[in-house]
Amino acid sequence: MIPLLISIINYRTAEMTLRCARSALDDLAHDGIAGRVVIVDNASGDGSVERIAEWIRGQSDGTPVELVRSESNSGFSGGHNRGMAAADADLYLLLNSDALLRPGFCAAILEAAAAHSRAGFLAPRIEHEDGTRQVSAFRFASPVSEFARGANTGWVDRMARRWKVALGDDADPARIQWVSFACVALRGEMVREIGAMDEGYFLYFEDAEYCLRGRRAGWSIARVPEAAAVHFRGGSGPVKTLHKARRRMPAYYYASRTRFLYQAHGRAGLWTANAAWLMGRGLAQMRRLLGRRPNPAAEAELRDIWTNAHRPLGPRRAPWEDGEAAQ
Repeated sequence: MIPLLISIINYRTAEMTLRCARSALDDLAHDGIAGRVVIVDNASGDGSVERIAEWIRGQSDGTPVELVRSESNSGFSGGHNRGMAAADADLYLLLNSDALLRPGFCAAILEAAAAHSRAGFLAPRIEHEDGTRQVSAFRFASPVSEFARGANTGWVDRMARRWKVALGDDADPARIQWVSFACVALRGEMVREIGAMDEGYFLYFEDAEYCLRGRRAGWSIARVPEAAAVHFRGGSGPVKTLHKARRRMPAYYYASRTRFLYQAHGRAGLWTANAAWLMGRGLAQMRRLLGRRPNPAAEAELRDIWTNAHRPLGPRRAPWEDGEAAQ
């Protein structure tokens, strides 16, 4: 069993993926850690897998890096499941292709794992390129947080702050319910106990579900600020850009949202969360009575929140599975 396996998914981002892999290999070598880097190509079909294979062939003998070719785009969960299946490890580091490890990362995360034996999730400091910290700790989405999200109004946000999903940098660890999987270490013992990530998610909310499952099994979350990674947000997917512009979000986002709300709160909780969002939007529209424009929701969200509502564990709505053009 190796101490650390680093899983990186490539989907049409060859150069970005190689930059990420180099940072991981450099950090392992610098501290003499007997880890391994596994790059999973999620059926890119654009020549990037050949580019990565060529780069690996050019490495010196013994370089601990390998390529796993997936026959289909299995999404975030499926890709990392294939990466973790490459070898038994004490710790699995899931790393976005649009991220880089700061020097000393691997040594710090292994040290923290040794110090916190019941921590199934070790959450590093995730930074912007300028060194400022990204929000990477959260509460689970709930009917109250969906009401506040629908209202998108300052005074509602303040009243519902105890249920706000995103937590600040200085959040009490006891309040953290899930952490970003853009860069996270999973304890191998926990992975073998609770099983693989849920491939019913194509993209988004799979990290919240896995933290939910791990916490229900008695595993905790530990923050490791001594281990830092840079995350170039949005480099590997379109959703954050669409959300910021209030454009229509892809169907897989809402399918994932439905699946998580159902798994976390049951069918009644899912329908209550949707009703709460609608109530919030109704409250937002009342701003017009004061001569103000309501803060906008994402395009078509009124309809899209009902994606899979009658079949919460139904199709994951990946673009090619849903009759949509590939994103």
